[in-house]
Amino acid sequence: MDLFGFLSMLGGLAMFLYGMDVMGNGLAKISGGRLERLLEKLTSNSLKAVLLGAGVTAVIQSSSATTVMVVGFVNSGIMKLTQAVGIIMGANVGTTITSWLLSLSGIKSDSFFVRLLKPSSFSPALAMLGVCFLMFSKRNKRQDAGFILVGFAILMSGMETMSGAVKPLADVPEFTGILMLFSHPLLGLICGAVLTAVIQSSSASVGILQALCATGAVSFGIAIPIIMGQNIGTCVTAMLSGIGAHKNARRTALLHLYFNLIGTVLFMILFYLLHGLFNFTFLDEPAGAAGIAVVHSVFNIAATAVLLPFSKVLVKLVCLTIPDSTQSVEPEQEKELMLLDVRFLDTPGYAVKQARNAAVRMARMSRKMLKYAVCLLHDYDGETMKKVIRLEELTDRYEDELGSYLVKLGSRDLSEKDSYMVSMLLHCIGDFERIADHSLNVAQAALELKQKRMEFSRKAKEELQVYSDALREIVELAVDAFADENCEMASRVEPLGETMNDLYRKLKKRHVERLRTGECTIEMGFVLSDLTTNYERISDHCSNVAITLLQLGTDGYEVHEYAAELRREDKATFQKYCREYHEKYMLSDADHVENKQRIIIENEKQGTNTKCKTESTCKEQV
Repeated sequence: MDLFGFLSMLGGLAMFLYGMDVMGNGLAKISGGRLERLLEKLTSNSLKAVLLGAGVTAVIQSSSATTVMVVGFVNSGIMKLTQAVGIIMGANVGTTITSWLLSLSGIKSDSFFVRLLKPSSFSPALAMLGVCFLMFSKRNKRQDAGFILVGFAILMSGMETMSGAVKPLADVPEFTGILMLFSHPLLGLICGAVLTAVIQSSSASVGILQALCATGAVSFGIAIPIIMGQNIGTCVTAMLSGIGAHKNARRTALLHLYFNLIGTVLFMILFYLLHGLFNFTFLDEPAGAAGIAVVHSVFNIAATAVLLPFSKVLVKLVCLTIPDSTQSVEPEQEKELMLLDVRFLDTPGYAVKQARNAAVRMARMSRKMLKYAVCLLHDYDGETMKKVIRLEELTDRYEDELGSYLVKLGSRDLSEKDSYMVSMLLHCIGDFERIADHSLNVAQAALELKQKRMEFSRKAKEELQVYSDALREIVELAVDAFADENCEMASRVEPLGETMNDLYRKLKKRHVERLRTGECTIEMGFVLSDLTTNYERISDHCSNVAITLLQLGTDGYEVHEYAAELRREDKATFQKYCREYHEKYMLSDADHVENKQRIIIENEKQGTNTKCKTESTCKEQV
């Protein structure tokens, strides 16, 4: 082989590896995280897990990606170690589909229809179709399909180029001499393991071996040990992903290694014992691309069939290797944050789903915190106050970790839908964190009332209760609309926000009138002002969430401009909702006038021990 032949081989190898990467990324994007969600759910029994692992790996063309995903599942607590065994075994079976696709390049026949099956015949057409999808289609699914088709064409072209470049090596004695060294089982095993560990893809290393078969110098005696080693080398990716993870994730990576190691040792011992007894003559025959695919498939299927009944033994073995520690069990909230695993970033569609789930939990925590805080105004309790403080700390942590995760996710190659979702989540988590902050302010106002033994007048309590009821509803609407992506529910938030703005103005006006008549003190006025201001801010953040949700898929995020546009576009519906909420949360003006006339007499009768009418049901609402 001269210099130009060597450069041609390197170019073919580069095209082969790049094509495999492009095709795998396209397949992962077009799945949109659905395959990962299947892995998460459909692992109730071992056989189903094996079939599922094989199917997912066959689709995404990477056993390493499947295994790393499973490590992430176990690390996050989504999946148990016993459920992971079957998927890992199935991944080894599913990865053999690549070798069968590559074996098509070795088809030789004069028949027109048989020649059509040869990749060099149909891959140019696939490449052209893929380029048309990429250049002329605006639909994301077609563009992803374009990447898959172009990636496959590049992959097969690289395979053809490599095979053509290494053919002259058949006449080089030094090359055939080196290959003969690998006929020794141990050397072949080490070679296959090292090659696969370096490129971190058993499919790619098997493809390289299939390309070398074009020289005719690779016999089955050389190929079999190398294929065995490739199954061990592919474990490196999972082992690296387990570094720094929790013990169950490390056990999962080790489980992958033990499965391939034990399977390889058993196969090698049995195969060479039988070879010593029966002298397999086919070991000296040249191995073609199809022969490599057969050996690869037979080994992985046989290893899975033999070791699947002993899956619990494998689990016990890894548990003995990495024993349980005496550390305390992590709180439930810590486990929830573990769902934001960096391993999921390699499959962005699934990572977006996990981020959204975490954001929904954060939203519901903010809602729960507000309910606790409002109840403290009517019935102060120290334990409830501790819950409010704990929830506020937790929402702060959620915002920090979720925000960092979403920023990392935003740098990945996302579909248009996922990109909009990441933007929407980044906007909304800030609003939910601010809702939690204002809820803490409400709880602190309740504490101040308790410590100073102050109490609102009966009329102020009734008005504040109406305002509180409206606040609870707007938060419920915003959180539920966000959790369910319900645009109809989100469209109700802004009209209710308008009603709350009216309530805010009326409460301030009526408080000033009570100050003039002496019913309310200046100090109580400060507390009421703080409460109504925090209520009004929470209402604004709920409107931000709803409008951001309604804007999903549009270019801008100017909330106030979009709110004005909503009023103009659907004025009748907007006004209908406004009337509905004004009637529901209307303060009685007649009552207010009468109250002004008799306020001093009522003050004397009521005293300072009047309780809010909803006090008895406050805890039930939480």
